[in-house]
Amino acid sequence: MQDLSKIQRAIKFATKTHEIYQKQKRKGKDVSYITHPLTVGILLSSIGSDEDVVCAGILHDTIEDSIEEKKVTVEMLTNRFGENVAELVLAVTETDKSLSWDERKKQALEHIKTFSHEAILVKSADIVSNLTEMVDDHNKEGDQIFQRFNASKDKKIKNMLETNTALLEVWPESPLARELSYLSGRVQMMGAKEFMVEFPAKIIEYTDYNKETQLECPLCHWKSKAKNGSIEYYDELMDVSCPNCDKMLLVINYPMA
Repeated sequence: MQDLSKIQRAIKFATKTHEIYQKQKRKGKDVSYITHPLTVGILLSSIGSDEDVVCAGILHDTIEDSIEEKKVTVEMLTNRFGENVAELVLAVTETDKSLSWDERKKQALEHIKTFSHEAILVKSADIVSNLTEMVDDHNKEGDQIFQRFNASKDKKIKNMLETNTALLEVWPESPLARELSYLSGRVQMMGAKEFMVEFPAKIIEYTDYNKETQLECPLCHWKSKAKNGSIEYYDELMDVSCPNCDKMLLVINYPMA
């Protein structure tokens, strides 16, 4: 049974941090930022997470995005919500904003390897919320949505795919694994044309195909043997694509019967 009073306190705290103290908006949109952490909390609750994980989801951006006059600290979250909630929020927080975008994202990817299952859930719910919104916005507005970010379209897409892969590698059986894989495929399609030119699929003859061949996706960096990729049959072709982001890796000339 979830402690609803604790979750309500987390909602009030996050609302003060994002809405009351700074009227924070979603990037490039006239939408209150608080809608995002609330969505994360609802998603975590829907998969049966306990109140600490739900609270951490609601509070996950309070340290990173609070203003200096009302700065949220780990100690503050510990006093109000307990050590477990504070540690989960800290786990998914980029603490050094002085670093470049590339360096911050590189550190974040490495940090995922140390995540507990609870931290994986919070980070996964954050990503599912963000990517669902991004896919929806891209369907309506196209590539102009990438002007909202501090990185190029290609960098942004690659980082999202790499992050999803890192989460799936740490906990393949996560309750949100299916959603992450699905959204990876949708995100990869945003950059499909560019990535097809920069990272074309390798074409080989059927006689050269070996299920033990080691593959690595150039977009999300999934690594495994060819037999563990997704294989689809079309007339004379047998294609091997990345099971995480659906990037085509091998196109194999398959002899006609």
